[in-house]
Amino acid sequence: MLHLVATLHTVGVTLIERAHTKLTTEPERGSETIEKVLWAVAVIAIVAIVVTAIRNYVTSEAGKIG
Repeated sequence: MLHLVATLHTVGVTLIERAHTKLTTEPERGSETIEKVLWAVAVIAIVAIVVTAIRNYVTSEAGKIG
């Protein structure tokens, strides 16, 4: 029984150490992906605004022709 307790303790300590190492060495692992997504959304929004402005300008100028 003592062997089982010692084994479980060793496994628990090993898992805790691995988790601690993983969490402290790469704390901002997902932030780069989130940043890229936010930049992509910003670029799409800017393009949509520019396209809408150009479309409105062209439509208003075309109305002046006739």
